[in-house]
Amino acid sequence: MKKKIIIVGGVAGGASTAARLRRLDESAEIVMLEKGEYISFANCGLPYYIGEKIKDREKLIVQTPENMMARFNLDIRTNSEAIKVDTVNNTVKIKNKLGETYDETYDYLVLSPGAKPIKPPIPGINSERILTLRNIPDTDKIKKIVASNTIKNAVVIGGGFIGIEMAENLNEQGIDVTLIEAAPHILAPFDSDMSVIAEKEMMDNGVNLILGDAVESFKDELEYTEILLKSGLKIEADLIILSIGVAPDTSFIENSSIELSSKGHIIVDSHMKTNVNNIFALGDAVQLTDFINGEKTVLALAGPANKQGRIVADNICSIDSSFKGAQGTSIIKIFALTAASTGNNERTLTRLGIPYKVIYVHPFAHASYYPAALPLSLKLIFNGDGKILGAQSIGYDGVDKRIDVIASVIRLGGTVHDLTELELSYAPPFSSAKDPVNMAGFTAENVLNGLSDVITPSELVIYDMTDVILVDVRSEIEFANGHLEGAMNLPVDNLRENLSSLDKNKEIIVYCQVGIRGYIAERILRQNGFKSKNLTGGYKTMSMLNFKPKNNSAALSEVATTTLTQSDPKNFDDVLDACGLCCPGPLMQVKASIDTMSDGKILKVNATDPGFYEDIKAWCSKTNNTLVNLERAGANITAYIKKGKVKSDISEINSSLPMRDNKTMVVFSGDLDKAIASFIIANGAASMGKKVTMFFTFWGLNILRKPESVPVKKDFIGKMFGIMMPRGSKKLKLSKMNMMGMGAKMIRMVMKNNNVSSLEDLIKAAVDSGIEIVACQMSMDVMGIKKEELIDGVKIGGVGYYLGEAEDANVNLFI
Repeated sequence: MKKKIIIVGGVAGGASTAARLRRLDESAEIVMLEKGEYISFANCGLPYYIGEKIKDREKLIVQTPENMMARFNLDIRTNSEAIKVDTVNNTVKIKNKLGETYDETYDYLVLSPGAKPIKPPIPGINSERILTLRNIPDTDKIKKIVASNTIKNAVVIGGGFIGIEMAENLNEQGIDVTLIEAAPHILAPFDSDMSVIAEKEMMDNGVNLILGDAVESFKDELEYTEILLKSGLKIEADLIILSIGVAPDTSFIENSSIELSSKGHIIVDSHMKTNVNNIFALGDAVQLTDFINGEKTVLALAGPANKQGRIVADNICSIDSSFKGAQGTSIIKIFALTAASTGNNERTLTRLGIPYKVIYVHPFAHASYYPAALPLSLKLIFNGDGKILGAQSIGYDGVDKRIDVIASVIRLGGTVHDLTELELSYAPPFSSAKDPVNMAGFTAENVLNGLSDVITPSELVIYDMTDVILVDVRSEIEFANGHLEGAMNLPVDNLRENLSSLDKNKEIIVYCQVGIRGYIAERILRQNGFKSKNLTGGYKTMSMLNFKPKNNSAALSEVATTTLTQSDPKNFDDVLDACGLCCPGPLMQVKASIDTMSDGKILKVNATDPGFYEDIKAWCSKTNNTLVNLERAGANITAYIKKGKVKSDISEINSSLPMRDNKTMVVFSGDLDKAIASFIIANGAASMGKKVTMFFTFWGLNILRKPESVPVKKDFIGKMFGIMMPRGSKKLKLSKMNMMGMGAKMIRMVMKNNNVSSLEDLIKAAVDSGIEIVACQMSMDVMGIKKEELIDGVKIGGVGYYLGEAEDANVNLFI
């Protein structure tokens, strides 16, 4: 029997339904009603056409009525609005472009009316300077205004996806943009600890953010509109984009028997069928089931709408098809950043009383040794059974595929254990052998298996620290460049030797930069009888919580580039490429380069480690060098550093420096891992401008031995020691898990893959940077080691010399 189907609304939902219906039923009569002129357009691309990322307007038009009618034999009626539905007589009342009305009968009715922008009753909201963006005519109007070059200041109201995209695209047209969001943070699908990363990116690119403040009124003046906020702040704008959300466009069925939610959304079952047997609904106007928590929700996304169109067509044509719920998987570009999420966030789970756990990882998007390796931040939310409840990721590269993989695992009912087992494509330009998704799974699995007890940054903020010791297990140079208040610095590589300095009666909370070293420290402590937690996400995640956008009118004129002096950054004397290096590598390279330059010369540094942007500020301040200019272009950071400061600055700084500021260490061990730790700490301290003395005694002397045999005269004992002891740094063993030399090879391979300097490079850097490497004369005599057997640059000294150096030091380590 021939069916007549009326579809109300085009774009994603209606158009996909019509096309699928025709493919399934060639005989059906299909009528599509679209109250506008365009039946199928790329509404997600509208901001990018305004910002001229998309140059050709025609590319926004996915399908024209003529093309769709020709291909699918449809009766498409544009400028035709459904104004009433009679479910008893199966008719739709339609108003055409001329204002005339008529009734059309149907066998099946498909409702895809979409949504309309919310416009609250705020005084002055009907100003001609206040526009919304929902369709092609809206786009044309905004585009014409922007293209006139008369707009200097624009205000975007609403920090959702469209609001952020509009703020970015207006900003890139040279317009000063302020974004106002009534909530404490932008991007509602993301938790605060992740959305702050996006907020910082917007601020760094010159968009002013006003958060936690709402509009009280609008007032038109002759040349601008004044916006009064509830805080009392007043802002002037030439153009205002209202983007505070959408409401279902369902007023035409309010008096029908079709069931609606309290907010006007059409209620449907899993087959997208309404309470009326022959009426289906889909898209932005319907109420859905949340795939994660089973509660009712709404979702204005094109992907689900297209899938629902297929499901509706299937069921009309007697193919059993169902929509199993919405995950809300979404993604957005924020200048150079990408932010994506899937599933539930913490706020939703807390509101519903659903228990959950959280971990963070900050891995590189691809192999760290391959050029342009950039870290991403990945947050995973899961329950005690390992079921994945949600994930959020922000970064410069590879964010989309990681969230898509996790979204797929969620859809298939997978757990964090499945993430560890996923076999994902790997080559150095694209990923790592252990993909970030695997890393998130490993970290979550450690929590579930009881190997790690993590504390999140938001939990630490409110944690009772009465009987807690906070330990920063990063290197000294990292600690000096910024640390959590009240933390003590015990680098993980010499933590075992300093366990006696910690109180077993207190809880130890450890943290590193991103969480990996913190986990290692936690395992050391717990296996030595300490009660310990690891700060998941580390200092990187914790420090982002402290970011606060400038919430004042003075910020409206602030530029994105941080210009720190009036010097011309184009005039420089040398260039350092530190791209691909992770902390403290860039700082060590800067120190080495600056040391070779004379006062007043300028070094240009290129780096990709995100932490370098803040680190270099602290380094210049602490080492009496001048940060001339600091710029960020996406993931690329460029710093211009002038060696030295003006005399007034130096005298002022020197007056506050302690007299005892040198660093000394006794290196007793000849283990590879401890030798690496020694030289990392020493080079880090030297890069901060500290005088460092390393005193090598007994087994530590083996680190300094030349690898080749040296013809020197020795007695029998000396010869025996020479045969039994490792000759040089490349022969050293690990203190733990040496595995007949395999462990040492593995640690060297891992260091190489992660761009960490080898022990030999660290030794050379120490010598080149002026670190005093002293071999204990007494130990050399006892062990039969001659000066000729030691590498170049080693000074021979005794205990007296070392103690003299230690007198002028405020740090003295024994390794």
